[in-house]
Amino acid sequence: MKRRWLALAERVERGREARREVPRRGHAGLDLPIDRDPLAILERQDADRLPELVPLRHARMQASPYAFNRGSAAVMAADLAGAVRTGIEVQLLGDASLSNFGFYASRQQTLVFDANNFEETLPGPWEWDVKRLAVSIVLACRENGFTPRQCWVIAQNAVRTYRERMHQIAAMPNLDAWYARIPAADIATITEVRRDRLDSLVGRSRRRDLPQALASLSEVVDGRRRIVDNPPLIAHVGSPGTVTVLEALFDGYREGLTDELRELLARYRFADAARVVVGVASVGTRRFLVLLEGRDADDIQFLLAIEARTSVLEPHLGPSEYESPGERVVAGQRLIQARPDIFLGSCRNPGPDGRCYYWRRLREMSGAVDVATLRIPGMTRYSALCAAALARAHARSGDAVAIASYLGTADAVDGAVADFAEGYSDVVEQDHAAFVEALGSERSPGPEGGPPVPGGAAG
Repeated sequence: MKRRWLALAERVERGREARREVPRRGHAGLDLPIDRDPLAILERQDADRLPELVPLRHARMQASPYAFNRGSAAVMAADLAGAVRTGIEVQLLGDASLSNFGFYASRQQTLVFDANNFEETLPGPWEWDVKRLAVSIVLACRENGFTPRQCWVIAQNAVRTYRERMHQIAAMPNLDAWYARIPAADIATITEVRRDRLDSLVGRSRRRDLPQALASLSEVVDGRRRIVDNPPLIAHVGSPGTVTVLEALFDGYREGLTDELRELLARYRFADAARVVVGVASVGTRRFLVLLEGRDADDIQFLLAIEARTSVLEPHLGPSEYESPGERVVAGQRLIQARPDIFLGSCRNPGPDGRCYYWRRLREMSGAVDVATLRIPGMTRYSALCAAALARAHARSGDAVAIASYLGTADAVDGAVADFAEGYSDVVEQDHAAFVEALGSERSPGPEGGPPVPGGAAG
């Protein structure tokens, strides 16, 4: 996105003009395509995935409407394409669901909260992310047995938090807004509710460190450290040729880094690699855990090499300005995230398939919230935390003043988006039922099984 300098009054007027063009209450409407075919969209997505993993993806999506929504960002993007747009663009996450936020360690090894999945990132209207977040909130609340009124109120509260946080950032000097972040210690300031299981999450996140990853993900065999198989979640690739390709990809990734990072990674050798499966949306795409060995078998680093594909937003918002999907993801994450990974990089397979990958470090400290365990106070606070993080991300990449001006100080947008989320959640439930029926009862979902990969994108 190219930005030109505007005076403060012009930016305020830009938001007011957008409000005149698109009234805030207008965000309550669904405006679904008449010819929508969600199952066809999902089938097209499956065509280029690893066929042996597609049944696992389907099983996870069958588990509930919330899980189905996690795997169907492409469907919602198609549904939003016909809706009215404010015209105020930001760098969208593209899949701003509750499960794509979490705790991680910054470069300074402090624990912060932020978005953690950028595979669909692309410039677009800020309201698309807000609506997707609100829908995931309502679906999660329904799955946890909350009443319709409770679901609506929690979604409305999240949108209100987004609006209020946007106003706060819009009033900051540029540098303060750019470096704003949400430390884990500030959870209690988001909403005034009693402390619950969210508070213990920070402690668990701090304990998920490198020694724990070593113990759970690798072992020493004949004096050399190797990744431990845990199929289907973690499994060594089947052919030596695949390992050779990954080594070549690592070389290409390393060459694209800055001089000091190239020097650092030159001190490690490519020791092992295994395919990993995480989340829901990403199942079936190519994702590898790479083990690097330094001075000895105990001096290691884990990197993730993740296949980057065309964003689900591109058919509706236009192609990315970057030459490769890997560059798109890396650039988007660096722009959005308050403390991006210094090891972020991308490369393209020089072989015939030409697939693109982006790389990042497996974080030593990370944590994700299991929304299924949250009751009303915890869900209210966590949803608001995600909304605050989303506002910070949007303000970093877009015009916070114009967005705040559009949102205003009244609760019109809050209620409208909550109404949208309620109505669209009904649509997701219908799509989920049709998806389960199409797959057949003999392919009912099974448990995911196995421990999560520390630091893995929620997907």
